[in-house]
Amino acid sequence: MNQIVIAIVEGVSAFIATNIDDLVILLIFFAQVKEKKIKVIHIINGSYLGFIVIILFSLIGFFGGLIISPEWIGLLGILPISIGVKQLIQSQENQEEIININNEYIPPDRRHPFLKILSEILHPQTYKVAVIIFANGGDNIGVYVPLFAASNLLSLTIILVIFFLLKGLWCYLAYRLTKNPNIGHVITNYGNKIVPYILIGLGFFIFWKNGTFSLIF
Repeated sequence: MNQIVIAIVEGVSAFIATNIDDLVILLIFFAQVKEKKIKVIHIINGSYLGFIVIILFSLIGFFGGLIISPEWIGLLGILPISIGVKQLIQSQENQEEIININNEYIPPDRRHPFLKILSEILHPQTYKVAVIIFANGGDNIGVYVPLFAASNLLSLTIILVIFFLLKGLWCYLAYRLTKNPNIGHVITNYGNKIVPYILIGLGFFIFWKNGTFSLIF
């Protein structure tokens, strides 16, 4: 019984300590849902996909000792920087596209439900979210590998279950925060203007947090 309690405490504390910044990232993505650029399902799928990759790399390190240096993972910070720069350059074009899309007739989707789900999982927006979540999680691997290595099969299973439950809670909290009237008002009025700068800042933050500047310089 003590082992289960310890595993729960370890799982909760490790997840919170390594994923606080993910709430901010999820807020940025959920803020863009109103612009029709991305769907909620893309954000949830991408968040889980990126987190699963982090877990898999940590498990590889646990079972085989193969660990990718956080400095190299940090190079993925180039992606949010490029996305932010692109949004700055094409902000006016994006607004015109949104207006045109909203005025177009969209026929009902008559595909099989399985094909609908598969298309959402394989959607480019899903991968965009996944890569940014993974890039921001370079330090997670450094925490998870020794945590997993110090756990037996039961503890590891409990920790992983806790991780995936809390990932769902993180997505829900970020989504509800964007629905808050005060936060929603700020996002509606200033989101388009500040999101590109936040993405660019996030990219450099990923560089700094993972020590990637040591590779560049």
